[in-house]
Amino acid sequence: MNWNNLTSEVQLEEIKKESHNQAVMILKHSTTCSISATALSRLERAWKDENAKGLKPYYLDLLKLRPISNKIAEEFDVEHESPQVLIIKNGKSIYDASHFDIRFDEIIENL
Repeated sequence: MNWNNLTSEVQLEEIKKESHNQAVMILKHSTTCSISATALSRLERAWKDENAKGLKPYYLDLLKLRPISNKIAEEFDVEHESPQVLIIKNGKSIYDASHFDIRFDEIIENL
C-alpha cells in the first residue's frame, strides 16, 4: 500500500480537486493508540491495489498535525474521531468510519 502523506492544510484543497477525477481516502491515525494501530494494520493487510478501484490513500499523523485533523472535520463536515477514515468524492465526504468499523471491504463497497 502506497500512502501519500498529508502534511499541510493546502493539500486539502488539492484533495478536493483530485476527488473529482478519482476517489480519495484519508486515514487519520493516532500513533500512540492501540486501536488506531490495529485499524491501520487491518487496512494495510486487506488492501489490494487491484481491488481498490483507483482509490488514492492519504495518511495523516493526527498527533503531529492536529490542526489539519481539525480542518478535515470542518471542511468535510464530520465529527472528529481517531482513528478515522474518510472517502472524498467530488469534493465531499461520502463515507466515514472510525475505530474497528474501518474495514477495506466496507470502504470499497461505499465508493
